[in-house]
Order: sequence, then structure tokens, then C-alpha cells
Amino acid sequence: MIRRRELLKTSLAAAALSSPLSRTLLAAADAPAPVVEMKFGKVRGVSTGGVHTFKGIHYGASTEAAARFMPPQPPKPWTGIFDALQYGTMAPQNLSAATGSDIRIAMGDIFGPGGVGEDCLVLNVWTASLRGKRPAMVWLHGGGYTGGSDGAPTYDGTNLARKRDVVVVGINHRLNVFGYLYLGGVGGEKYADSGNIGMLDCVLALEWVRDNISHFGGDPGNVTIFGESGGGGKVSVLMAMPPAKGLFHKAIVESGSTLRVSTRDEADAAARKFLAQLKVAPDRVDDLQKVPMNQMLDALKAMTGPNSIRLGPVVDGRSLPRQPFDPDAPAQSASVPMLIGTNGTESTALLGIADGSLFSLDDAGMRAKLKTYLHLADDAQLDSLLAVYKKDRPNASPSDIYFAITTDRMMRMNAITQAERKSEQGAAPAYMYIFDWRSPVLGGKLRSPHAIEMAFVFDNTDKTAGMNGTGADLAPLAEKVSSAWAAFARTGNPNASGLPHWPAYDAKSRATMIFNDECTVVDDPGRDDRLAITALPSA
Repeated sequence: MIRRRELLKTSLAAAALSSPLSRTLLAAADAPAPVVEMKFGKVRGVSTGGVHTFKGIHYGASTEAAARFMPPQPPKPWTGIFDALQYGTMAPQNLSAATGSDIRIAMGDIFGPGGVGEDCLVLNVWTASLRGKRPAMVWLHGGGYTGGSDGAPTYDGTNLARKRDVVVVGINHRLNVFGYLYLGGVGGEKYADSGNIGMLDCVLALEWVRDNISHFGGDPGNVTIFGESGGGGKVSVLMAMPPAKGLFHKAIVESGSTLRVSTRDEADAAARKFLAQLKVAPDRVDDLQKVPMNQMLDALKAMTGPNSIRLGPVVDGRSLPRQPFDPDAPAQSASVPMLIGTNGTESTALLGIADGSLFSLDDAGMRAKLKTYLHLADDAQLDSLLAVYKKDRPNASPSDIYFAITTDRMMRMNAITQAERKSEQGAAPAYMYIFDWRSPVLGGKLRSPHAIEMAFVFDNTDKTAGMNGTGADLAPLAEKVSSAWAAFARTGNPNASGLPHWPAYDAKSRATMIFNDECTVVDDPGRDDRLAITALPSA
């Protein structure tokens, strides 16, 4: 009897362990640390919840000392196994604390763990399997061209990799004066590439993807670059960079459509101002490679108001020979499909973060703020514009009108122009969206702010509750958005289950997906607004 009981217990245990669910749970609990042999050496990651994660992999050598302001170089091969278990070093930048503004606090951490340093050419990989040929999605973080890191919680690629069967790669690269200080005018040929080395870092990372992503279950022949805000700008610029040609096959621009960047003259003037701030003579440019990193950052931080400088890519005649999307879309990337869009009220975050009065404007205050923002001296022009925006918004507050106009001016019109010019090429489609879901946090004052869509793209709304709340409507919308992004990465077409048919964009119908609790496709949304604001003189 005792023996029969023991046999029965053993049989039941064996049956339980043979079930698919049990095998999955055991695999998740006891999965060995994955080791991948790449071009430069072996890396060890971690397996959790069905996803292999590798963090802090060096795709480039250190950029300090004599390598500062120089094009990036591949890393030196290593022996043994590198433990890719923690996010790597962030690019040198001034880390601002999330204090003093309820909006800044709501937007959360844009940096992630770790410190800053010049050995910052690192990337992170998330994949469900080391075998197969999945679409690779390479994320370029936001923060303009001055700050940010792929270590921010919003960018965690676990859910996107597991649920959508893609390989997610996120990169760190040089920023601000370390990545975009054009010294070619004062320093000559040695520094001719210095204005775009942050972008050349991105190119080197894409070369790493081409050479290594197959070892992580990715397809080097199916690479999508995607980014938000400054990251969307970087995507726009890569579309026009000859060194990047052929390294990616699809492109997604979220709230960052960039038509023009600095000219050499503009970038040279900025560099001379920075040299003056550091008290470095123009004929002593080499001295900049010896200035301590923190001293460089302190000088940049001190440059405010009229003394501030614009930092970002430059049309240098080398790595970037033309404006990204002006006067037309770049021919070199004509075959690359694009997904382009903005959020409903970008400026509630972009402008409201610095000026809380914008949320309680009266009519006079709204008019005064708009005249300044739009550089209008003529009241008649403002009256005409306001009449158009108020027509379809009869119950809108002065603040609502202000945010609608400034969002269109700073973001929406550039996205429309970029999609128009891409569509006009006729070689590959462009798809347009507006993310119009309204956040309930802070009493709903944020509406549909800049950066709100990212947590839905990565399906990480649980990590960004301060920005999007915790409502039951989050999961279904994240399912639709992340599915559309992954479908686009897989095929160049964002149509996915749960969404209405999403046609490509053209200047005739201007079909646009409106993401909300109920997603709809609208032809030429805000047509009258578009015509009115594009009729204004350029800023």
C-alpha cells in the first residue's frame, strides 16, 4: 500500500511537470543565463519572464581625452565573458532633478540609473529568443540633443519584445557639446566631423546591429529606427545621412519631425560662444580635449538667455550634406516607409512645464502669450487665427485654444510637412497618426501631452503611472498602439488587429489614425486650423 501511494505521487508529479504551463514556469524560474558570442566578444545576460535581456554592451570605444570630438571607433575585443546585467554609463549631461514642477514630476525619470561619463557608447537588447529572424526595433531616446538615456523606465523593452515578437535595441550616444559642437570652422579638418559625432555614434550602433543582431534572434535585413522628440529628430536626420544608408529599412518619428538643422555658419557661431564661455582661444581648440568633463558641463549650464546656444546636427557637407527634409524628402531613403505623428496637446508639457500660468489663461492673457509666441505684430492676423480655432471648439477655454495653436505650430505642422514630402516621393508610404488620449493625472490638466504615447508604444503604462494614471482603459489602448508599431516594423504597414483600416498618407485625403479609447481614421483632421496656421509668417 505504501509503495502504491509513492508510485501514485510520483506519477502525478511527473504529469504535472509535463504540462505546458509547468514547463513554462520552470523555465522562467530556472532559465540559465544566456551567453552570446558576438563580433567583439561574449556577453552574458539574464532571462526573466520569457525575455533575454542584455544591458550595457559597448558598441564603441571610450570617447574621452584624444577621442573627444572625434568620430566613434569600435570597441576593443575582449576575452572572457562580459556580464551585460546593468545599464551602462549615460552620456555627459547636466542631470536635472524632478522637483519644482508637478508636470516634471508627472513626466517621470528620463535618465535611469547610473552616472555620466565619456565611456558612454553602450546599448541594451531585449529578445524573446536567441534563434530566429525577428524584426529589430532600434530606439533613439528623447531629451533633445542635450540629455536623456536609454535607461529610463519607459523604454524598457521587455513587454514589446515578449508580446510583439520583436528584438528591441536601445542606445546611448554623445549629446550636447560632447556630441554636437561644430569645431570645423575654428579647428579645421581635424574637427570637421565634430558637429555630427552624436549622429555618427548612432550610425556606429546601427552597424553593430547589422553585424550582431542575428546572434540575438534578430533580422539584420529588417531594422526599424524609432524615436520620440529629440529621438524623432535623430530618426529624421538619419534618413538624410549617407553613412546610415542601408542600415535601416523603416522609420518611425514620434513628435519630433525635423525638416531643418543648423547650417555651418550657425553651428560655428555657437561653437565660438562656447569657447568664449570657457575662455579658450579659437586657435587653442585642442585644449578642449583636456578640459575636465564637469567643467564643460558647468560652462554649458551657465549659458542661459541671450548667451544660450543651439546644439544639434549640422549640415556639414560631410556626414550630413543636406537638410533632412527641406526642400524635399531625401532621395537616399526614398524606399524607407515612415510612420509619423504627434500628440493632441504637445505644448501642455513642452511649454507648461516652465510656465504654470498657461493653464489658467483668460482671453487677454491668451492673446498676449500667442502674439509673443507667434511673433505677430498685427492684431488682425491673430483675430483671424483665433476665429478659426474657436469655430470647432465652442466650449474651449483660452488655455485650450493656446495649447491647440502652439501644439500645431511647434509640432503638428512639421509632421504634416514631413509626411507630405515623404508621400510625394511615391517610392514608399508614409502613415500619419495623432495620439489624442487624455491623461487623468493632475486633474486632467495635461490633456494629451508631449511624450504620453511612449508608454503605450512600449506597453509600459504600469511603469509610468505618474504620467498616465492606472485606469482600466490603459491596457486595450497599449495593445493597439504597440501592435501597430510592431506590425509596421515587421511589414512597413501599421495595420493591426483591433484598429480600423489605416490608409497611407497623401496630400489629397490626408488619412490620419486618431488613437484614443476608440480609434478612428479621419481624413485631414483640423483642416481649417492647418490652412490658417500655415498662412502665418514664419517665425
